[in-house]
Amino acid sequence: MGIYRRGQVWWMSFTYKGKKYRESTETRDKKLAQRIYDKIKGEIAEGKWFERLPGEEKTFREMMEKYLNEYASKKVSAKSFQGYAKKPILYLGDYLLCEITPKIINEFKIKRVSEGVKPATVNRELATMKKAFNLAVKEWEWVRENPVLKVSMEKEENQRDRWLTLEEEERLLKVCPDWLRELVIFALNTGMRLGEILSLEWKGVDLFRKTITIFKSKNKELRTIPINGIIFEILRNKSKVKSIKTNFVFYTSSHTMYLKTSVDHAFKKALEKAGIENFRWHDLRHTFATRLIQVGTDFYKVQRLLGHKTPAMTQRYAHHYPESLRDAVEILEKISHNLVTIEGKAINGDFASA
Repeated sequence: MGIYRRGQVWWMSFTYKGKKYRESTETRDKKLAQRIYDKIKGEIAEGKWFERLPGEEKTFREMMEKYLNEYASKKVSAKSFQGYAKKPILYLGDYLLCEITPKIINEFKIKRVSEGVKPATVNRELATMKKAFNLAVKEWEWVRENPVLKVSMEKEENQRDRWLTLEEEERLLKVCPDWLRELVIFALNTGMRLGEILSLEWKGVDLFRKTITIFKSKNKELRTIPINGIIFEILRNKSKVKSIKTNFVFYTSSHTMYLKTSVDHAFKKALEKAGIENFRWHDLRHTFATRLIQVGTDFYKVQRLLGHKTPAMTQRYAHHYPESLRDAVEILEKISHNLVTIEGKAINGDFASA
């Protein structure tokens, strides 16, 4: 351990937690180099010295750009990731990563809320930053801690309960272009998310078993679901004209996957033509679940079809089928009836014996 010269610059060598370090003092002055070295030794003795990480010189913008290019760009919803990263980069882009604290992240959140941004959007922005920081900590080793983990999320109102009536469905399908009509019918009859439908490849389709396997689900879990006759016919017809230029089941004229933004734009125009208000694509998934519950489908089956991790996520649809609770109250009726019958017999018996 000590200082030594490499070329014109003095370097120092020391050990910290069993690991040997060699770092430049960035000076040609031996006395200054010695003071720097002595300071490091003092910080080590007091437990105040930590290994410098690349993140100390990286900005928040650099981290987010690396995240978007290397991680988000590979996702089906890449455009969404870019959208949710836009404001954080605008507000925090010039900060060094080592300067960003939970307090700064929380101030960003408060500012966004004060601007009237919906809680769901704020949470998606926080989640995007959280993922980027997780990668910076665990994989890139740029920083030691994720400051977003210490910031609470906003409370969201997740009780949206909008579904498509049969009359609305008929109007909607009439105004949809053919390619969009197929996607809408697919969503209504499978409950699949838009990203799952757009990324569906033929390797996930089994016409013999009449199943679809979803390899890229939101929960990162493989899910296999059965298909009904409507979906079977769509897939059977499309299988007859499969393109050798793509593996996607649904694709554009240039044999590429549909962009979510393009689908959302076309869907919005179709809704306007059909005169349907307060409706979004994800509500097609709600429609699928609601219709199943309304005809008395077992909740566990609906949970499995939707790919929900917990029953609580599916329970939100329970009010659509109050009949499922009728057998519970009818039990009371039977109990009361039996009690009346028993008491009646007892009374009759008493009179008879008298």
